[in-house]
Amino acid sequence: AAAMRGRLFGRVSASRAAEAAMHTMRRRSLPREALGEGVSVQTLYESEEGDALRPGEPLRARLLELSPGARLLPAMLAVPASFKARHREWLVLSGSAQCGEEFLSQRDFHVDPAGQGSPTWTSADGALLFLRESALPASVTGTAFTVRDADAGWPDFAPGIQRRVLWQHEGEASMLFFLQPGVQVAHHGHEHDEECLMLQGDLFLDDVLLQPGDYQLAPTGTDHRVTETDTGVVLFVHGSLDLKFVG
Repeated sequence: AAAMRGRLFGRVSASRAAEAAMHTMRRRSLPREALGEGVSVQTLYESEEGDALRPGEPLRARLLELSPGARLLPAMLAVPASFKARHREWLVLSGSAQCGEEFLSQRDFHVDPAGQGSPTWTSADGALLFLRESALPASVTGTAFTVRDADAGWPDFAPGIQRRVLWQHEGEASMLFFLQPGVQVAHHGHEHDEECLMLQGDLFLDDVLLQPGDYQLAPTGTDHRVTETDTGVVLFVHGSLDLKFVG
């Protein structure tokens, strides 16, 4: 009995240490902030001002909810001094919205490169948007573009796993993954910060269960020993384009 207790406490300690290295946020428990009439925001992650960024670390990741008829103006996103310096990636999580002249619906992805600002977003029926902001320089990010869910397909990546690459640069990428029920991903490390945002289904990352709306950032240098789903999942991932398997 004593030996069993020792093993259990050791397992719990290892689990807590691994979880402490991760940044996990539950949408249901996040506070909301009003940005304007009909527009609210929940912050998933924000880098420490003045600290050197890790490879792939975002400046900020947020959920933005637009009520029917609401307008998300560029001035609501950041202070003027940093507005044009940020590379912005958008994903429509639910509902539909108009970005400038483009109409986007669920799982459509849009990029506003650094230096080009961002158009006004509007939604006639309401929408939930994910916004990831990073510090990539304008000289390497190209022009604005949209990847539409209806046209993108689901290329095979591994047995039981389909992957859609939405954007990539120098080994890091934004992707959508579709994992079939029962799929497991082998023990892997992170050469870039790895962000996972759950869109659908349940996923275990080690001993942490992620459900729709949950977000986890695994910093560069950490690893995931267990990645598995009983239900099947669709999730957004920003991290290394090629996984680094361990062992």
